[in-house]
Amino acid sequence: MILSDRDIKKALQNKRITFKPTLDLTTQLGSCSIDLRLGTTFRVFKHSRFAFIDPHDKKLAESMMEEQIVKMGEAFILQPGDFVLATTIESFTLPNDLLARLEGRSSLGRLGIVVHSTASIFEPGWDGVVVMELGNMGRMPVALYPTMRICALTFEELTSDVDVPYNQKKHAKYIKQTAPLASKIAEEE
Repeated sequence: MILSDRDIKKALQNKRITFKPTLDLTTQLGSCSIDLRLGTTFRVFKHSRFAFIDPHDKKLAESMMEEQIVKMGEAFILQPGDFVLATTIESFTLPNDLLARLEGRSSLGRLGIVVHSTASIFEPGWDGVVVMELGNMGRMPVALYPTMRICALTFEELTSDVDVPYNQKKHAKYIKQTAPLASKIAEEE
């Protein structure tokens, strides 16, 4: 069952779901979702320096990507066909019986912007910022500004608490992330 705006407000008031910083519900609460705002930190591929990506390369984060920080009021220009990682301003925590699902915003989708390739689910027990897999599917560059509403979260109730929430998993690679971390798939060997 997906939570309605009424149930989201109740979950926020009871601290079942928590956000930092505090949300502005007049602009961020939808009928069944919460809009999140774009942060200032991006991680981009240095694609001109490498012939291919090797997921077994443990230096992937260090060598293939670089962090870029955009100042408030300035734009990050997402070129056609580009793929970057970016964070939201807000971080959030989930209880053991609720998952969150990352969704794009229609207004940006109409410009060709997608906010995730495959990673759309935040498991029960999540704690951290949203790292989006931003892509420009259009033919023109698009300016993205820190603080703009970039994505939305919906919340789904599970039939019961999970046995092992994300924050207790032995190999939770992205717990408490505060920046757009590169893939840690090489740790799975």
